Amino acid sequence: MKFRSTKLHRKFLAVLLLAGPGTILAPALIQAKAATPIESAIAEGVIKQRSDYGFDETVMRLKADIATKGIRFFDEIDQGALGAGANLPINRSKLLLFGNPPLGVQFLQSNPLAGLDWPVRMLVTQDDNGKVWISWTDFRFVASRYNLQDRDAQIAMASEVSASIASATRK
Repeated sequence: MKFRSTKLHRKFLAVLLLAGPGTILAPALIQAKAATPIESAIAEGVIKQRSDYGFDETVMRLKADIATKGIRFFDEIDQGALGAGANLPINRSKLLLFGNPPLGVQFLQSNPLAGLDWPVRMLVTQDDNGKVWISWTDFRFVASRYNLQDRDAQIAMASEVSASIASATRK
């Protein structure tokens, strides 16, 4: 096990050197507006914040902020379209997947099952009244769920970066 740990440590350092220290440090240097949950989410460990913009602009603003921060964007899943294709209509819903591997993979080093919650997911939804919401998993909940006791700084950074990204949808 010690060999594997040393090998993973070397790989992480190699990724860090190739990507540059700014990959990890840049998100920490970004001034983040605190996420202000406007309404309680109906799920444990979920932060829910109202957007001040329409659905499409909210998605665009989140993706632009992710790109501006140099965070890797993995995918966008249009859940509304999937529902329509299955003849099961739902309100507009898009799931954005993104992350910073040198930061997020550290959660997997502590507990590989944390991969169930990484990369980061932000859900953009529109309710019956036309209000647009951004929801994501609270990283303190992730830390508790997977018993990540050795990654406090990384959990704090992931929380700050997620809140900063979500703040792109506030005026």
